Amino acid sequence: MTVSPCISICKMDPRSGYCTGCARTSEEKIKWKDKKTTDKWKLENIQNIKKRMDDWQLQNFSESYEYKNKNGISLIKKRKLDEQK
Repeated sequence: MTVSPCISICKMDPRSGYCTGCARTSEEKIKWKDKKTTDKWKLENIQNIKKRMDDWQLQNFSESYEYKNKNGISLIKKRKLDEQK
């Protein structure tokens, strides 16, 4: 199973139409939730969204997504939860 690229920064950039956190379009976000969507498409989508990102965004995404793959939540979400304690 491929982990969603959402890193808990869900805000759409009105200029590009991409999420500022994961660089997906609204349509791509919907397709990720569709049970019929294959892991092959998801892995290709992750490669495509990485190509859309600026250097700083890609660095932030990569760090948080790697953490999410290992720990089940994004690094940003973990930081938000820690702040609430």
